[in-house]
Amino acid sequence: MRRAINHAACGRLVSELRRDGYCILHGVAPAPVHALAKDLEPVFAETPFCQGDFYGRRTKRFGSLLRRSRHMADLVLDPLVLPAVEAILGTGCERIQLNLTQAIEIHPGEVRQFPHRDQDMWRGADGSQEYLVNVLWPLTPFTRDNGATEIYPGSHGVSGMAKEDPGPPIYAECEPGSAICFLGSTAHGAGANISENVRRGLLVSYSLGWLKPYENLWLAYPPHVARDFPPGLAALAGYAQHRPNLGNYEGQCPSILLQDDPPGPVGAVDALRPDQADAVADFAAGQRNAQ
Repeated sequence: MRRAINHAACGRLVSELRRDGYCILHGVAPAPVHALAKDLEPVFAETPFCQGDFYGRRTKRFGSLLRRSRHMADLVLDPLVLPAVEAILGTGCERIQLNLTQAIEIHPGEVRQFPHRDQDMWRGADGSQEYLVNVLWPLTPFTRDNGATEIYPGSHGVSGMAKEDPGPPIYAECEPGSAICFLGSTAHGAGANISENVRRGLLVSYSLGWLKPYENLWLAYPPHVARDFPPGLAALAGYAQHRPNLGNYEGQCPSILLQDDPPGPVGAVDALRPDQADAVADFAAGQRNAQ
């Protein structure tokens, strides 16, 4: 059963993210996290180590999590996190989208990751608009010894990104069922795993709906997969237009591909913002009247 939206808690989350660049929510969703850990166990076992110093040579990563476990939707649609993400990103887009879902397993002996800001994937105005929000869900305890994510408080936004030195990091230590939320402009990186155990977590990242996402959503979730998603989840996974006319299929919302009988040839339909629709309609009316 889905939890009801706690508007006061959501407001506090938004405030902390804007103030500090991060927030750790303890004990938010233990049930789906434990179920996910069980579902993903064989995938972790089969996945090879990454190649490259950024991804980590003693680290495993894989995506497309919505098709690997039915419990993943509970995290993506979490009723506390999702409204907070929409509040932060909604100033820069009409609708948000998934940027990626990714499982991460950091093995003993992995070195500290290069500190970075995920917003640097896109070279836009630094910090004046947040481009994404990350939510890291631990599957195992996150401790300083096993490389709990290092986050640099106050390194976000225009002033934070202008600092030459982001200052010392905090270690996002918490238990499974918690959520580590941080902005795309917040500097962070995985810590070194000097323990004897692996550290596992799930990253759910949301971005502005008009950006090219990290994960190719239509390949991760083709129509025959996304057809089983509830409408809100399908929209986050790419099956929704972003006005004006972005992400369409044959000039229409790609959600038409989720019908039981996908359509044949279709006609393009305007999908404009209200201000654009009014301007275009006025111009077209003037042109017709002039004939």
